[in-house]
Amino acid sequence: MIVQGQNATSATTADVPRRNWAGNVRYAARAFHRPTSTDELRRLVAGSTRIRAVGSGHSFNRFGDTDGDLVTLAGLPQAVDVDHERGQVTVSGAMRYGDVARQLHTQGYALANLASLPHISVAGAVATATHGSGQTHGNLATAVAGLELVTADGDLLRVDRDADGDTFAGMVVGLGALGLVTRVTLDVVPAFELRQYVSLDLHREALDEALGSAYSVSVFTDWRTPRLREVWRKQVADQSPPADWLGTTAATEPRHPVLGMPPENCTPQLGEPGPWHERLPHFKLGFTPSSGDELQSEYHVPRTAAAAALAALDDVAHLIAPVLLVCELRTVAADELWLSPNHQRDSFVVHFTWIDDTAAVLPVVAAVEERLAPFAPRPHWGKVFVTDPAELATRYPRYADFTAQLTHLDPTGKFRTDLLDRYFPR
Repeated sequence: MIVQGQNATSATTADVPRRNWAGNVRYAARAFHRPTSTDELRRLVAGSTRIRAVGSGHSFNRFGDTDGDLVTLAGLPQAVDVDHERGQVTVSGAMRYGDVARQLHTQGYALANLASLPHISVAGAVATATHGSGQTHGNLATAVAGLELVTADGDLLRVDRDADGDTFAGMVVGLGALGLVTRVTLDVVPAFELRQYVSLDLHREALDEALGSAYSVSVFTDWRTPRLREVWRKQVADQSPPADWLGTTAATEPRHPVLGMPPENCTPQLGEPGPWHERLPHFKLGFTPSSGDELQSEYHVPRTAAAAALAALDDVAHLIAPVLLVCELRTVAADELWLSPNHQRDSFVVHFTWIDDTAAVLPVVAAVEERLAPFAPRPHWGKVFVTDPAELATRYPRYADFTAQLTHLDPTGKFRTDLLDRYFPR
């Protein structure tokens, strides 16, 4: 459904962040805006020739950069509206997942999964198919049942999973290229509790069993030894794992994924029960997540290729280790979203948190991609990758369909960026 807009420009400007979260991207925008109403946003979009929205800024590349207008939607009214009958919640797209989760929990509801950081915005995470972990859990975009967005002409477009079907599947993971998302409707489940356990020193031969052993599982390694340093298990069941679970040793004190960083920043461990939104993320909402000064890359390969993919990376472990802070291994269930890295295949995900040194990291990223190439890796859209555009297009069956939809909804390229033009040429 489309609501007609007004073709007038907005003069609203504000102190919007000039850099991304990691600081490796300085936005090239000519003007920065913080509208306080949807009507103001619609006028701004209608009057702009180039415009992009910035969420939490937790992207490590220039897909979200623009030489036109950069707008934050954080000034729009916030809302968490639960539809008890349909089992859904409609939230403001600029809200952080951690803030949404707190309000949902007070009403007895939960989201089925969360990413490791609760600091990220709903619209931004959905647009890039950001995810948590768990063999039966899709990425965060799979929970989306509806979107409201401002299109290139300033109209308000509402799309629904049930009513719009295949077209909807092509819009959810939209890279911010189809419009500015103002509201998102998400599926919810009854609130639940989890316990988080950390086990140390996992044999690689036990990785497959470990990844399927709990509601959500993350495995951390440093590529300095064949062993996997830590397994973080978030489980619903009350029983604790055996002390020698899969030949590991149970951690006896809280841990941080990045060695040397304070564990106080992380969600409670050691089997202490707590609400879903205080266990599914690795990091607490009120603390600096991860290490802060870092770059990130991530690759999704078929779930069945986990062992082979790790074996292939062994050949470049000597390159990875010197520029690595930590590597996280996770799983994500398949979906039908056109640009989801998990499109039509269950995925094994290899995530790298690098040191903050682009010149040192990029050659290693290229080496990683070369070793993973036989497994048709799909990079996370919001992280650092160097994949050839023509090659990446072959890894998504609906790539051409998305390009056509992009052209249809944004014929003048108002939401395009240089990096979007590189990967989705007109």
